[in-house]
Amino acid sequence: MNHWIINFLIVFATFIAMEGVAWLAHKYIMHGLLWSLHKDHHKKEGDGFLEHNDFFFIIFAIPGILSLALGSFYGYEHLLWVGVGIIVYGLAYFLVHDIFIHQRFKIFRNADHWYFKAIRRGHKMHHKHTGKEDGECFGMLWVPLKYFLETRKKGKV
Repeated sequence: MNHWIINFLIVFATFIAMEGVAWLAHKYIMHGLLWSLHKDHHKKEGDGFLEHNDFFFIIFAIPGILSLALGSFYGYEHLLWVGVGIIVYGLAYFLVHDIFIHQRFKIFRNADHWYFKAIRRGHKMHHKHTGKEDGECFGMLWVPLKYFLETRKKGKV
C-alpha cells in the first residue's frame, strides 16, 4: 500500500476515534471531575469572551502537540500522523462547536443543511441541562439518530 494512503488512513482513523474520546471526556471528565471548569459553559458566569471551559482547548491540545513533536523530532512517523488527526479534529471542533453552534464569531450563521441543523439541535438539548447530571448529547460531530431523522423530516415538509 502506498505510503500516503497509510498516512491518510491514520489521520482519518484518529479523527474518527477523537469523536469517541471527546464524547467520553465530555460525559465523564467535563461533567464529572472537572465540572468546575465546564459549568460556566452551561450557565454563563461573566460578561467576558472567554470561559473557564476554554481551558479544555489547552488540555486537549497537549496530546496532539506531543504526538506531532515526538513524531517529528524522534522519527515516529505514525505518531506524527496521529497528531495531525488530533489537530484536524481540534480544528473541526472549534469550527463546529465554537463558531457554528455557539456563534462566538458571527460566521456560518445561515447553514441550512439537515446535518448541521441536527448537531445544533442535539447541542441545544445538551445545554437545556444547566447542571452536572442528567445530560444528553455529549458528542460534537455525531448526535443521537433521532435528531438527524427529525431534521431530515422537517426538511422534506
